[in-house]
Amino acid sequence: MTPLTTGPAGAESEKAVEVLSHWIDGRSVEVRLEQTAPVFNPATGAVIGRVPRGGAAEVDAAVAAASAAFPSWRDTPLIARSQIFFAYRALAHEHREELAALITRDHGKTFPDALAEVMRGLETVEFACGLPVHMAGMNTPNVATRVDTRTLRQPLGVAAGITPFNFPAMVPMWIYPLALMTGNTFVWKPSSHTPGATQLQAELWKEAGLPDGVFNVVYGGREAVNAILEHPGIAAIQFVGSTPVGRHVFETGTANGKRVGCYTAAKNAMVVLPDADMDMVADAAIAAGYGSAGERCMAQTLVIAVGDAGDRLRPMLEDRIGRLKIGPGTEPGVDMGPIYSAEHRASIIDWIDKGVAEGAELVADGRPFRHPDYPDGFYLGVSLFDRVTPAMSIYQEEIFGPVLGIVRASTFDEALGLINAHKYANGTALFTSDGGAARRFELEVDVPMIGINVPIPVPAGYMSFGGSRGSAFAQLQMRGEDSIRFYTQQKEVTIRWPEPGKRAALSLVFPGN
Repeated sequence: MTPLTTGPAGAESEKAVEVLSHWIDGRSVEVRLEQTAPVFNPATGAVIGRVPRGGAAEVDAAVAAASAAFPSWRDTPLIARSQIFFAYRALAHEHREELAALITRDHGKTFPDALAEVMRGLETVEFACGLPVHMAGMNTPNVATRVDTRTLRQPLGVAAGITPFNFPAMVPMWIYPLALMTGNTFVWKPSSHTPGATQLQAELWKEAGLPDGVFNVVYGGREAVNAILEHPGIAAIQFVGSTPVGRHVFETGTANGKRVGCYTAAKNAMVVLPDADMDMVADAAIAAGYGSAGERCMAQTLVIAVGDAGDRLRPMLEDRIGRLKIGPGTEPGVDMGPIYSAEHRASIIDWIDKGVAEGAELVADGRPFRHPDYPDGFYLGVSLFDRVTPAMSIYQEEIFGPVLGIVRASTFDEALGLINAHKYANGTALFTSDGGAARRFELEVDVPMIGINVPIPVPAGYMSFGGSRGSAFAQLQMRGEDSIRFYTQQKEVTIRWPEPGKRAALSLVFPGN
């Protein structure tokens, strides 16, 4: 990736580092060094770049560019839009390993995991390539005498996306393709922790032939977010992140007359029945609990073991934990990389301390882990609690780290009740060989995304994604047909073309058939 803007070294580094920039109206925007913040490589703790901290002025400029580009983009034929999307998909696939390497560098997840993220994001880009079909309306002749009706789906204007650090390619690819393909222009406020893949995505849109101003990137924190929420030129916002921020985004955005969808925190639980394949369960729990250092909204962080399943499963988990390799995500054979920031590492340690204080049994303690070759990296070992109860904060709250908890339940009904009573409802799973139990779980669990012997039930790219209760503030889910509805206004047109000489007589009666 070619640096968009370069500058002198920051005080933290002995050598020059890349200074990234906003992307507005099809080009990078020069920034002053004092208006930037450091970007860290979590594997080493070193400063590897600087990212701008934008605010209201940068949001204004991005919205102005997007507003100016909107009429032409709205009127671009669907097939012409689709051709740009096919070109972008081809370029992103060609650069998939470069995107993955940037994600690993900035976030810390392993390279294979980052590559899988890119490929899952491309599923939604591929869905967007076929949107000419999905944008088709209804046409009904003769709804009344010589009267026809049809529906139109039209874009809203300027849309915005506010996305998290943990999926700098996949989550944005779940948002901007559908906003753009439906004819809206876009302002993206990504995480400042993982800017490398963001910058490359902007460059690839330019190379694919997207007109200037249609796709814009503004980095920043609270000021930039609030500017997006309050800006009169923005019609719709989708957000992925924490529940407190999501609630603020939803309440402030809707108060300013915008369509808003916020997809927030989770505390996913997988139920294990005694008849399950315990080797498969153990593999699934380790992968879903510790993959990407637990920094996934779809991570399964609680294992609700029914009957004697917990006693049988626990030693199998301990055995697998003992064989995990932790290190830089670029190294072959590494299972788990570092935590994305030093501050978040400290917060996870605080959560483990709380679990111990609350009386949970700490079976595996990841707090002492330090990488021998990278002592300044943001590493943390994996932790496993047993005897976690609903009264504990580590049961109630999202930790977003490599911490897994075993909860004991006597019956299937008790386990189901625990999930349905939790304040979060994002993803869940059931492990069993009983088809009847699985069918009942599908119908009765009050969680939108369900896995049956699948630990991370992320739907395919053409399907919707989203939670309920405290895991979402939204009327519609992300992706799929719901996003087409979210980003468009439907119009109904009623048409009469009277035949010569057959005009009806004047009537004040309410029209019917």
